[in-house]
Amino acid sequence: MAWIYLVIAGLLEIGWPIGLKISQNSDTRWQGIAIAVAFLVASGLMLWLAQRQISMGTSYAVWTGIGAAGTFLVGILFYNDAATFGRIAGVLMIISGVITLKISS
Repeated sequence: MAWIYLVIAGLLEIGWPIGLKISQNSDTRWQGIAIAVAFLVASGLMLWLAQRQISMGTSYAVWTGIGAAGTFLVGILFYNDAATFGRIAGVLMIISGVITLKISS
């Protein structure tokens, strides 16, 4: 169950940078901030639950890895972020590190 909490925490981690992006527009500033705070709290709660059974270092690395890779993908798909070879290679290295951590635990 702890790994399910951790994956959920990582997926929720994607929401707060999206909220911050939404808050860049003055018309949606407060909605974006509210979204960011809600996702931060929910993600932190799931991480806290996961850390009851998964070591702190592993859970934090997996949490940030899922969040970073997911945010990268959302940025490319919805915000026209660059999809260069180097950026994609970097995210693939993050993903491979997360997989290695899961296999090693």
